[in-house]
Amino acid sequence: MTDIRKSFGSLEVIHGIDLRIAEGSFVVFVGPSGCGKSTLLRMIAGLEEVTDGEIEIKGRNVTDLDPSDRGIAMVFQSYALYPHMSVRENLAFGLKMARTETAEIEARVKAASAILKIDHLLDRRPGQLSGGQRQRVAIGRAIVRKPDVFLFDEPLSNLDAELRVSMRIEIARLHRELGNTMIYVTHDQTEAMTLADRIVVLRDGRVEQEGTPREVYENPANIFVAGFIGSPRMNLLGGTWLGNGRVRVAGSDMSVPIAGEDLQIGDKVSFGARPEHLFVTDGGAGSIPAKVDFAEYLGGTQYLYCQLADGQPLIAEYRSGPAVNAGSTIMLSIDDNKRRLFAADGRRLT
Repeated sequence: MTDIRKSFGSLEVIHGIDLRIAEGSFVVFVGPSGCGKSTLLRMIAGLEEVTDGEIEIKGRNVTDLDPSDRGIAMVFQSYALYPHMSVRENLAFGLKMARTETAEIEARVKAASAILKIDHLLDRRPGQLSGGQRQRVAIGRAIVRKPDVFLFDEPLSNLDAELRVSMRIEIARLHRELGNTMIYVTHDQTEAMTLADRIVVLRDGRVEQEGTPREVYENPANIFVAGFIGSPRMNLLGGTWLGNGRVRVAGSDMSVPIAGEDLQIGDKVSFGARPEHLFVTDGGAGSIPAKVDFAEYLGGTQYLYCQLADGQPLIAEYRSGPAVNAGSTIMLSIDDNKRRLFAADGRRLT
């Protein structure tokens, strides 16, 4: 897609997005509510008119084509199954409307139901199915169309936690088996990190960063991405630039060696470190004192929700050693290679 824009009257909600999606890849659009991810997906599908720019699918300009002519199939948050039809009839309905030959319809329904393991459900109606089974049928209805591109608009939002996990596995397996390009919209970071070949992080109708899950997580382009991607999020602590490659973290007398650029002594900065890059120590140079407000025990891992001396919150991942209790004061050190520095305007500096 090239310089894609979308306006509602005088209000522009998508601001000149350029994206190249490799054929056969699994791309996830992720971002906060209202960032434009579903609007962008609907423009690719042809369900929203493009105000400006071009969309190409497999080398064809489809910007002004009807959805049925774009070579796409869409799976929605709601299953949108016909309640009076059997699973078999739901799978076949779109093909019948396209006047596909009966033998071809039967072959496609059989193949899709085998891939999704719903062969034994073909004679049931949607009301007799679980949520996960209904979502499989909705995906099967897309598969039988043999599209060039699958579009998923938060398809797992209506499922409980256990079903979401199993359906993520099913969708990942489906992508490996079919090899089609898939574009997936979600606000769930776990879905984005586990499913995607590449993640597109959106905010206010603009792309903040595009890259592999590891790139986006380990090397956020700016403070928004750093704070949005990750659960728990990256710790972002207020600090002051001291010059000579050092920054003092607010609330402590500690200064941390770190590179910087375009900064003047006294400039306010944000110092970033992910919870897993903080370590409980016995103290010493470079350690941060922190008071534990709450210790979240998750079996093999504890998350320690702490406060610095000035009240800034901080989360540390704790995997070994004696139990840490709320109310205690601990000393934390930071992995030298995982520190991140951001300017006051949000730019990533290191």
